[in-house]
Amino acid sequence: MSLRFALLALLRVGPLSGYDLQKQFAVSVGHVWHAPDSQIYPELRKMEAAGLIEGEERPRGERGTRKVYHMTDAGERAFLDWMRTPLEYARVRDPAHLRAAYLEATTPAAAREFFRAHISEWEGELAQWEGELARIAAVSNPMLALRLAVTPPEDRERTIAFKRFTYEGLVERAQGEIAWAQRGLALVDALAEDGAWSSAAELGA
Repeated sequence: MSLRFALLALLRVGPLSGYDLQKQFAVSVGHVWHAPDSQIYPELRKMEAAGLIEGEERPRGERGTRKVYHMTDAGERAFLDWMRTPLEYARVRDPAHLRAAYLEATTPAAAREFFRAHISEWEGELAQWEGELARIAAVSNPMLALRLAVTPPEDRERTIAFKRFTYEGLVERAQGEIAWAQRGLALVDALAEDGAWSSAAELGA
């Protein structure tokens, strides 16, 4: 259901087409709730059937049309109710930490490669999220600019503050994953040097 509320959050800035929603999703809420494009249009249809949004056909070019969605009063109430409802946390599903728990079954070389790949992945995430922090500071993120345009002046600093706070948390998460993997590399080296990798020879290390 979180995809539904992510889409409602975007539509609170004003009417958007499905295409615009896809674009804005990718550069805003998609950083904290990933959803492929193939899930967005089916969810929009469900939301429209539930009365949370309404679609309106508008001209596009000389002959074409496009469907533009806007939030209904019911959609606004649903979003605000969701914001006030205690969050239900999902149980952890972490493939990287699952793999790390059993690295004794592979070679030191493969374990090092695993940790290096983990560092590379999270360095990419870190760069992206640090970039978002810079865009928030400059108010150059398009969706943030749209949101501020419909936000009363007295509420704008609060809006910016929570966006900044969210991405600071993502930066800290990435930094933590990188530091964890770096400790993993050091652990592999220490175990290999101490001869604790008893099966390394058989595995071709």
